[in-house]
Amino acid sequence: MKNYFLKCAVIVSLAGAFSCKKIYDLKPQNELDATQAYQTVSDADAAVVGIYGKFMGLAERYILLNELRGDMVEYTANADGYLKELSSHNVSADNPWANPRPFYEVILNCNDVMKNFDIMKRDKKMKVAEYNQRYSDVACLRAFLYLQLGIHYGEVPYVTDALTTVDAIKDASKFPKLSFNVLLDSLISNTQALPFKDPYPTGTSLNVSVDGYTTPKFFAFKKMIIGDLNLWRGNYTAAAKWYREIMETATAGATGARYYMQYRVGWNGSGEDHYITYSRAGDASTLITEGSQWRYMFERGQDNGFDYEWMWVMPFDYKFAPENPFVKLFSPIGGQYLLKPSQDAIDRWNDQTQRASGVAGTTNGLPYDARGQLSWKMIAGQPTIMKYLYNYIQNSTSLPLNPLQKTSKWFLMRQTHLHLHFAEAANRDGRYGLAFGLANQGIAAVYPSPTSDRTNYQNTLWDSYPYNFDARNGDAPYFRSDWYRNIGIRARANLTSYPITSASDSMISNENGIIQELALENGFEGTRWPDILRIALRRNDPAYLADKIFAKLSKDGIPDAAATRTRLMNKANWYLPFKL
Repeated sequence: MKNYFLKCAVIVSLAGAFSCKKIYDLKPQNELDATQAYQTVSDADAAVVGIYGKFMGLAERYILLNELRGDMVEYTANADGYLKELSSHNVSADNPWANPRPFYEVILNCNDVMKNFDIMKRDKKMKVAEYNQRYSDVACLRAFLYLQLGIHYGEVPYVTDALTTVDAIKDASKFPKLSFNVLLDSLISNTQALPFKDPYPTGTSLNVSVDGYTTPKFFAFKKMIIGDLNLWRGNYTAAAKWYREIMETATAGATGARYYMQYRVGWNGSGEDHYITYSRAGDASTLITEGSQWRYMFERGQDNGFDYEWMWVMPFDYKFAPENPFVKLFSPIGGQYLLKPSQDAIDRWNDQTQRASGVAGTTNGLPYDARGQLSWKMIAGQPTIMKYLYNYIQNSTSLPLNPLQKTSKWFLMRQTHLHLHFAEAANRDGRYGLAFGLANQGIAAVYPSPTSDRTNYQNTLWDSYPYNFDARNGDAPYFRSDWYRNIGIRARANLTSYPITSASDSMISNENGIIQELALENGFEGTRWPDILRIALRRNDPAYLADKIFAKLSKDGIPDAAATRTRLMNKANWYLPFKL
């Protein structure tokens, strides 16, 4: 069994083998039954991989619910009525994309696997360390799925039993719906108590490299999930502590590129920075799009630059099941071209201002955010979301590398999500300056030194953990502190800082800027509806959400945009109909 697993360890390979059935239903050579399926660690590994194969089947649904319901993605003329309903927030109960059953199918698989892991541990078929790693992974993936259910349905049944059928959940006497906040409390309690919260360690059987893929980034990023659960619940200090642990992942051993860059939005200068830069200052035609530049992070393979940036990514390879859904959704060449960037998203990128270009007589740089040009482009005469297509459509030619090889990636979490969520928590915790620095020009920039002596500047060491950062960079005395290379997200994008309208409302101005930056930096990556929903809930402000959706629909000429805004002024209409 172990040799079989090592040959098939890449998640996408095993996904096709395991995604359609419960693990205990698999019967190689017609011999394996439920009592035989959980005998060795290799069996446990196959169960974990099977769960992720099933999870990959949710990728299309994840993007449709989290992006088409938001303000940055719109449907095309090719879309059917069900997609139009999602965009206009007028979703019928029989809309297949509103059906929560696919989420619960994966959740019940998680429950079954966790139950059997308990049995394996009891019967000493797994060592405690092996159990802790695998059980915690599946439990955090389940928590992520429940968070998605809470976001999209508001009130949902919380099931931890190993049921044999999703239909059993319909029994409200056994499985009553929990409010979102009660659900969050349960998820936080359960995940924070898990015994293992790091990635699978080097040398373990689920941290391998096969067929050009390494597996550590394929699995749920536990600490980020726990941080996000706390952020949603308003536990800002707790959320920031979990995020800070991730930000310090590489702060160990000898200093070097990884030490200063992994999950820190830092600079290195060796092809891993992901900057927005130009080969000639002030010349828009010389935007660099290859090598270490911003766009390339969505195309590059699993190298150091990929590792520093990405936290959770799942590959869709043309050689393996399940089939890549993103070419179908986004590409006008070889796909169905169902989704496109909204005009409001395009306008948002175009409303930004780049930093001074270095050209004599200029105060500011180019009048737009170049990340927009790299997040979408015109393909075959159609505005096309590109982040998911750079492994399918060649950037330089705008043509498929190979029309039959529809390879892509499912982007779930990266370091800019981490920093902006930390900034969101820190801002609500009263650390306005730190939040502003992380989102804009970096920590040191927001605490500048008036002299060459940096001793008492470029840091927040007066504050308590998790807000005590040291970004000092000076020569007299000499400092190269742990965070001295942090440059801020907008600085990396070559943009001026977002404005703070006045000191009296710096928290709200900061929060508006952070959520805006999440759109500009992480647009189309499956988090937009959750981001604007979270703020609307926190502020108890339906207009915050309704106005953004109205702006999208009206700019794109969607009928009844005003009626959609009216619907969204009622919080009950923020959620999908729950019909199993």
